[in-house]
Amino acid sequence: MRVFAFSLIALLSIVDLAWSQVTEVPSAQAGDLPTYRPILLGSGPTALINRIDTQDLIKKGQKDALVTFICSVRKTGEVEWSALYNGTPDSNALQEELRKRLSPASDQRFIPAVYNHRPVDAIYYGAVAFAVLGGKPRLRIFSNQEAEELKNEHDFIGPQPFFGPESKFTGLHYPNENTPALVDGVVELKMKIDATGNLQDVKVVSEQPPLLGFADAALADFRNARFIPAFRDGKPVACDVTLRVYYKAKGF
Repeated sequence: MRVFAFSLIALLSIVDLAWSQVTEVPSAQAGDLPTYRPILLGSGPTALINRIDTQDLIKKGQKDALVTFICSVRKTGEVEWSALYNGTPDSNALQEELRKRLSPASDQRFIPAVYNHRPVDAIYYGAVAFAVLGGKPRLRIFSNQEAEELKNEHDFIGPQPFFGPESKFTGLHYPNENTPALVDGVVELKMKIDATGNLQDVKVVSEQPPLLGFADAALADFRNARFIPAFRDGKPVACDVTLRVYYKAKGF
């Protein structure tokens, strides 16, 4: 896994600065929202791709790095909470910068998700790659965390669970919430999701630490969930993905 991460960074080091994965969509103000729209990065001054201070990262000595993250995005585009994980070695400066930009206190904005022609609260899974080439920063943000999709730089936006009565997804619930939470947990779920966002199948791939109820909690949280479907080249598609579900002992 570490070898793959470094090879991925080497591959991404040749991309253009300030590229972001953005699909052209009707605006909420136009009253012409689509049936489905995933959370998008956007391209304005409050977009994440334009908020990360790449020059400051260079000053801090940040070298090639990759960090994956998750955040809950309100229907207004504001970030409600976020969490970072699986950063490559020596990615501390990038993690610090990303954590600051994804703070609910920041002015960071996403283009919110849409389901059935209405904005909805949803969860975004992303990856940030940073590299320095010829003394200049290279930054890229992906709207998925699938290894092969990242490696091949595909225009792929992963499925996004959304909140509301049409989804029955109510968030992540730490197992045994009435007892003191002592450890963090992570569960990998293999999911099959169709092009309309219906969950066709879900299986536990791994659970760490085992036997503490994290796998059962993840299955309960997602078993009845509905998703904004995955998008490839701007169109909704069926997909098989692996989502990592993180349970923090003290919450997000």
